[in-house]
Amino acid sequence: MTQEEQEERSREDALYGTTFKSLQEGSIVEGKITAVQSEVVLVDIGYKSEGVVPRGEFTPEDWGKVVVGDKISVYLEELEDADGNSCISKEKADSIKIWQNLDAVCKSGEPIEGKIVSKIKGGVIVDMGVKAFLPGSQVDIRPIRDLDGLIGKTFLVKVIKVDQRQGNVIVSRRLVLEEIRDKKRKLTLASLQDGQIVPGVVKNITDYGVFMDIGGIDGLLHITDMSWGRVGHPSEVFSVGEKVEVLILKYDKETGRVSLGYKQKTSDPWSNVDMLFPSGARVSGKVMGTTDYGIFVELVPGVEGLVHVSDMSRSYEGKHPSKSVSVGQAVQAVVLNVDKKSRKLSLGMKQIEPSPWELIEHRYAIGEKITGIVRSVADFGLFVGMGDGIDGLIHVSDISWTRTVRHPSEFFKKGQTIDAVILKIDREKERISLGYKQLFADPWEEEVIGKYKIGDKVTGKVTKITNFGVFLEITENMDGLIHITQVGMEPPPTQLEDLFQLGMEVSAEIVRIDRAERKIALSMNKAQKKGEAGESEGGAKSLKEEETSQPMRMDLPDRPDLFKTNIQLKNKKEKSPTSDS
Repeated sequence: MTQEEQEERSREDALYGTTFKSLQEGSIVEGKITAVQSEVVLVDIGYKSEGVVPRGEFTPEDWGKVVVGDKISVYLEELEDADGNSCISKEKADSIKIWQNLDAVCKSGEPIEGKIVSKIKGGVIVDMGVKAFLPGSQVDIRPIRDLDGLIGKTFLVKVIKVDQRQGNVIVSRRLVLEEIRDKKRKLTLASLQDGQIVPGVVKNITDYGVFMDIGGIDGLLHITDMSWGRVGHPSEVFSVGEKVEVLILKYDKETGRVSLGYKQKTSDPWSNVDMLFPSGARVSGKVMGTTDYGIFVELVPGVEGLVHVSDMSRSYEGKHPSKSVSVGQAVQAVVLNVDKKSRKLSLGMKQIEPSPWELIEHRYAIGEKITGIVRSVADFGLFVGMGDGIDGLIHVSDISWTRTVRHPSEFFKKGQTIDAVILKIDREKERISLGYKQLFADPWEEEVIGKYKIGDKVTGKVTKITNFGVFLEITENMDGLIHITQVGMEPPPTQLEDLFQLGMEVSAEIVRIDRAERKIALSMNKAQKKGEAGESEGGAKSLKEEETSQPMRMDLPDRPDLFKTNIQLKNKKEKSPTSDS
């Protein structure tokens, strides 16, 4: 070997030795792939022998991209093993780099991408090269109940704690979201003003409205501002996560509260309701609700009218409106009244049908006898159905000639078929007055007038005892009143029940006949005093004279409850004062 060759060899050995000195065990070095075999790759790290990296240290995706000549970072575990090969590991090098990167981003606060792979107690596991723990409270700004729905999704997170020795990493997605929200909030607040239309996302739904994110700021869209029409629950209109454009109704800078509106983006349908639905117009709509007093019908979204129960049908029978129509049913009606200021619309369904009252005077005549069914009974009388949706009223005063009617239900029941006489027809007010007592002759004309006169003695059964007197049945249809002062005792008794019994016969004298009030006053007192006798001289007063006198007030019984008086009372008073001695 020549001297020049020896010098060249020395330089190469020196350079080779210098290369070895730069390789330190336990460090990450860069190598070059020299060969790719089926299960391994050979890597030249600048040492006298090549290192081997198993296929298992590559991901399936990375393995498919391996090419001879590519540079690769590996962890130098040992420069030379017993066989003279370098021991290297790509997997350890990747792990060390990840931990170094995690430590760096934890200090800098920069977000890093991670994929949620599983759910555990208290949170979820995030894969970022190493497994990190994401607590449930750090998943979102608002609590999320369904963490399972996040599995498989990739998010930006911030590393808040790194412990390489223990292998623990804790991350937070909430910090990233809050940072994004704060940036959006600043931009939103700079331009936010009343009347502005902004995009929003539904975040939460309550019974009274929905909360929306309008760019880092939460605003409330109240249920009354969702639609001009009826809204049963906000969930009927919106869903969580839905993107909606809303109107800023009011922004309070001091409290930070924002009121939103959705219906205000369109014009108020009530602004021209009188032109859309004038009185008398025939309309169609959908039943939105039923109540005891009627139904609500939607004509167009935001405009509802009330059909009162009395305007639903001409043959109304008092049943609940829900028995006739159902919610969602399409109906036709006539506009009866429009109150634009009060936002009220009155509708009528029965007005769709031809009115039977238009020819009522040609169908019925005053004095005509009709047959109908009692539809309802009230304190003041009863309504009788005459057919075709026409009801007539029998007033309580037209039920009986002689009885004092406390309540019509004492004589008639709902659903009962009865006869009546037409007394009056009012086509304009759609009313017919009926009479029941007019079916029979007036007993006063037949049984009282001309048959009885003042001073006549009558005998009958006691039908009722009150605190002011006793009622006596004179005829089958006529009662007379014996006032407490006329029972034949001085002073008058305090308890008439001690002297009289129901059904007992009593004799009394007629002392007054009130034709106007249809009442007869009786007396059990013995012969009138002389001053009173003159009143009866020459016979009884004429009915004409009696009608001009002051009538005695009395109440007639509702029904013929029979009772008798104690006739011995009169005999006792007629005894001579000396007969007892």
